[in-house]
Amino acid sequence: MSSMRSWFFLFSCNLMWALQFTCIKLVQDQVGTLFTVWGPMTLATLMLYPMVRREKRSDTEPNRRRAKDIFFYFLMATVGVFPAQVWTTWGTRMSTASNAALIALTAPITMATLAAIILGERMTSLRWISFGFALVGVTLCSVSDLRHMDFARGYSTGNLLVFLGLTGSGFYNTYSKKMMERYTPMEMLFYTYLAMFFIMTPLVLIKERDVFARIPHFTAHTWAGMVLLIFFHNFLSMVLWLKALKKLDAIQAALSNYLITFFGVPIAAIWLGERLTWAGVVGGILVLGSTLLITQLETRRTGKLAPT
Repeated sequence: MSSMRSWFFLFSCNLMWALQFTCIKLVQDQVGTLFTVWGPMTLATLMLYPMVRREKRSDTEPNRRRAKDIFFYFLMATVGVFPAQVWTTWGTRMSTASNAALIALTAPITMATLAAIILGERMTSLRWISFGFALVGVTLCSVSDLRHMDFARGYSTGNLLVFLGLTGSGFYNTYSKKMMERYTPMEMLFYTYLAMFFIMTPLVLIKERDVFARIPHFTAHTWAGMVLLIFFHNFLSMVLWLKALKKLDAIQAALSNYLITFFGVPIAAIWLGERLTWAGVVGGILVLGSTLLITQLETRRTGKLAPT
């Protein structure tokens, strides 16, 4: 896989993730928090199954898997995916959108720290420069949110849930690299989602089973949000992300997450009628440049990417 292809994958999946909160707003009137996660993820699991079956038929090293990997998949689902999906959604509802957006800026830092601890990766001088560009750029993109930041006591629980959820996401993305030593990105995503199905199904049936009766009455907005969550957020974006992560260091991939803010500014301007400022434009260019720097220039200097 070329470095440009990896950059395109990171660019695309971060664009899809930037749509996530808009989708949650579209469905929240008719769908609860648990079902918002469980429904799209379950259908995405079914979409992954034929692709995983096809990969298994061509597998030349079937003995590389281990029985104890089942434990690790449940660990990744419980400590990684569940907080990332459920806690972040709950926290956003309990806090404000601007608070959640600014707390999300800690995600690349958290993932870079976990990559250093779990994988032994290190921050090179070029990565520090790229990180600096991204941090300045994302601050410019978020300047209006910074003015309205609110950490009042009433929001403290929601803010904490968002932060812990993003930390869980960082753990999953980092630990994924260890699992991809024995599994393809598609297999790893499928088995993680399968573990999440067993964890979440009892919770949905106990807490939100009434949503099933409302499905025939879903509005066009609800269906649009659910379809986008299924195909883009839970399926395509994760496949592209894991394919890029398999070839890049976790720290390189983590810094690309600032693209979510880069995309979030024009999306807010288009969908919510918010004003697109010059600071936001300049900030977006800096974020985009930092991602190109970390995926293109460093790759050419180190020859890091493996061929397909």
